Amino acid sequence: MKFLFSLFLSFFVVLSIFTSTVFSEEFSVDLDAGEQVFSQNCVSCHAGGNNLVNPAKTLSFGDLKDNSKDSVDAIIKQVTNGANGMPVFSGRLSEEEISNVANYVFNQAKTDGW
Repeated sequence: MKFLFSLFLSFFVVLSIFTSTVFSEEFSVDLDAGEQVFSQNCVSCHAGGNNLVNPAKTLSFGDLKDNSKDSVDAIIKQVTNGANGMPVFSGRLSEEEISNVANYVFNQAKTDGW
């Protein structure tokens, strides 16, 4: 009986840990919120998908691909850590905001929405 109880308890502990880990890493993508974050934080350098600091590194899909930024994960990394003239946004934006803006940028680039 103790063994069964121990097994049962262990199962729920593992399930609880797994469930909280999975849910804490997932955000539902909100492109409208991403657009709002973009207009509040990114448009000064990237209006219309352009790049005022380095015109060769626009947010067009071709330029994103040429610069190895052609995935949501790569854009998240760039926004989070900054580099090459782009500031770090991890201190200013939440992970969810960064995810939303990265998905917005990727969507705009893929659909030629700029």
